[in-house]
Amino acid sequence: MALQLNVIKGLLLSGVVALGFGMAGCSDGEPVAKGAPPTMRRLSNEQYRNVISDIFGPQITVAGQGDNLARADGMIAIGSRMARITPAGFEKFYNLARLISTQVVSPANRDSEFPCTPADPKVADDTCAKQFYAKVGRLLYRRPLTTAELDEAVKAANEGAKTKGSFYAGAAVGLVGMLTSPQFLFIVDETEPDPDHAGQQRLTAYAKAARLSFLLWNSTPTDDLLTAAEKGELHKDSGLEKQVDRMMASSRLDSGVRAFFEDFLRFEQFDTLEKDATIYPAFSLKVTEDAREQVLRTMIDHLITRDADYRELFTTRKTFVTGPLARIYRIPVTRPSGNAWQPYEFPEGDLHAGILTQIGFAAVASHPGRSSPTLRGRAMRESLLCQKVPDPPGDVDFSKFEDSDSPNRTARERLTAHRSMEACAGCHKITDPIGLGLENLDGAAQQRTTENGAVIDTSGDLDGIQFKDAVGLGKAFHDHPATANCVVDRLATYAFARVPRTEDKAYVTYLQKSFANDGYRFAPLLKRIALSDAFTAVAPAKTEQAQLETKP
Repeated sequence: MALQLNVIKGLLLSGVVALGFGMAGCSDGEPVAKGAPPTMRRLSNEQYRNVISDIFGPQITVAGQGDNLARADGMIAIGSRMARITPAGFEKFYNLARLISTQVVSPANRDSEFPCTPADPKVADDTCAKQFYAKVGRLLYRRPLTTAELDEAVKAANEGAKTKGSFYAGAAVGLVGMLTSPQFLFIVDETEPDPDHAGQQRLTAYAKAARLSFLLWNSTPTDDLLTAAEKGELHKDSGLEKQVDRMMASSRLDSGVRAFFEDFLRFEQFDTLEKDATIYPAFSLKVTEDAREQVLRTMIDHLITRDADYRELFTTRKTFVTGPLARIYRIPVTRPSGNAWQPYEFPEGDLHAGILTQIGFAAVASHPGRSSPTLRGRAMRESLLCQKVPDPPGDVDFSKFEDSDSPNRTARERLTAHRSMEACAGCHKITDPIGLGLENLDGAAQQRTTENGAVIDTSGDLDGIQFKDAVGLGKAFHDHPATANCVVDRLATYAFARVPRTEDKAYVTYLQKSFANDGYRFAPLLKRIALSDAFTAVAPAKTEQAQLETKP
C-alpha cells in the first residue's frame, strides 16, 4: 500500500490525472483525432425542461420528470449514453407529453404555437396540422422531419380530431407521439458519407448542431443554428466559428457552463442533503437551494463574466449571498429582502475563501450532524483532482471514531486512532490530511475554532504543498498541477460523453497545455473544444447506441 500511495503522489505532482494521460509529447497544433463510434444519449431532465421552454415558451409547465440518469465513469454525461427507458420510465414521459401537449394547444397558447388556423376548429385539417408539425418537429427532432414522420404525425392528428371532435385536441395527440419518440428523447449522432475522405463517415450538419447546442447551451438547437446546418455552414471552419462565437456571446452560455459544473461537482448530492435541525437550526431547505445556486453564481461570475483564472476559484473571496445563507455564514445582509441575491466579498481573516469553504461544498461533503474530514477529502480528490479513492472495506469498525466517551476530542485525534487500522490506513492517508484543513468549518460550513473544548488543528499538506488552514488549502489547490488538468479532462469527457481513449492522449495533453497558455481561462477552453475536429470526429466502427428497452 505504501508503494501504491507513493506512485499516486508522484503522478499527481507531475500533473497526470486519473485517466492516465501524461504531459509528454505536446503538439503546437491540434492533434489528429480519430473520434469514436456514433451513439445516442438520453436527454437529462434539465435538458428536457430547457427544450420544452425554448420551443414552446416558459409559460408551459413541465409538471414532473423522467427517471434520473445514472452516473457512469465519474460523469452523468457518460451515463446518458447508456440510458434505457423502461416501461415505467416511458409512462413518466408519456404523462409529461400529455400535459405539455394539452397546454400547447390550449386557447391561451394556440395563437402563438400554431403557424396557421384550421378551416374548421371542430374537424381535422391536414394542411394546418402538417405546417404545425413541420415547424415544431424540426426543433424537437433537431432536424427536418422525414416525409414518413410528418405523415405519421398528421395521421395521428386526423384520427384524434375525429374521435375528440376538435382539430386542436387531435393536434395534441400527434404532438404526444413526437414527445415520446426516441428521436426526441435521445440525441442521435446521425452520420453520412464524408465527401472529403472516401470510405469514411462524418456527423451530419444537424448532428453537429445538436452537439454544439447541448454543449454550449444545454438545450436544443435554435432555428438560426439549424438554418446554418441546412446551408452546410457547420461543415466549414469559418461557418462553424461564426456560430460558436455567436452562441458564446449569448447569455444562454451560462446554462451550458452551469450544466457542466453540476455534473463535474456531482450536484445531484443536493437532492438528498439533510442536516440535523437540532444541531444546525439555521440550516433549512432554502439554505440547501441557495447553497447550490451560490456555487454556480460564483463560478459563472468568475469564469464567464470576469473571465478569470480557473484556479482562483479556490482562493477568491468574491461570491453572492442571500439572507438564509448569510445566517449560516454569520454575515450581515444589506438589502431589504433577505432572500434577494447580493454580491459579497469575505474580508481578510475570514476562513471562507474559495468554493471549498462555501456551504455548497463544505456542508454537502459532511454528515447530517457533524463535519467529515474523510468525506471532504474524498470529494476533493475525486471531484477536483480526478483521482479515484477506493471504497472502505465492508467490515470497517467505526467505533473508535464515533465513541462519544473517547478521550479523543477532535476529528484529527479520532482519525489518528482510526488510521491505526491497517485496512483503513491507505485511503485515509490521502483523504484526511486535506479534509482536516476544513475542520474550522462545522458540518454546516459555520466557522469554529474549537471542538469539544479542544483547539482545532487544521494544518496539513496536499501532496507536499503545505498549508495551515482552509485559506491555505485553497491556495494549495490553486497551485496543484492536477487541479487545472482535472477540469480540462472532465470537460473533454463531458463534451465527448465518453472517457477519452488512449488514442486521445495527445489531444487531451494539447488541451491542458493550451489551457495553461490561455491563463487557465475557461471560455477559451470551451471554445477550443467546440471548434475542434475531435469534438465531432466519427470513428469507422460499429455504432454504439443507447437502446429503448421497450416502448408500449
